[in-house]
Amino acid sequence: MCKKDTDVVGEIGICELKAELSGFTGTTQYFRHWLGLNYTDGVKHLADRVGAHWLIDAIASWQPEASRIDRHFQLWELSVDQDRRAVLSFRRDSGLPADIQQKIEYTDFPVGCISLYVENGVLLLPSEH
Repeated sequence: MCKKDTDVVGEIGICELKAELSGFTGTTQYFRHWLGLNYTDGVKHLADRVGAHWLIDAIASWQPEASRIDRHFQLWELSVDQDRRAVLSFRRDSGLPADIQQKIEYTDFPVGCISLYVENGVLLLPSEH
């Protein structure tokens, strides 16, 4: 369920963020992370909009292990609770158990859950699939 209000004044809520991101379909430009992972302009917008370049860093840092599990398709989910703790999870597809989980003690990322994909070495938004 989308939360319409934000916890902190001036902060974007997860519903508003997801609505913005849904406008990205395909990509016009690819960016290359220093660890070798490519990502789309939609992912760059996400990182710029909410200061989440660390999320790209985290997913890129897990690629050696995640790519051994599935190099063609990866579902990454970031879930942030009301206490601002988060879990970053990788699974091969929805409904499957997580193959990788990273606990994050604190984040200012909007409360809720967001999904990203890695397809053949490119990090993208689901709407860019």
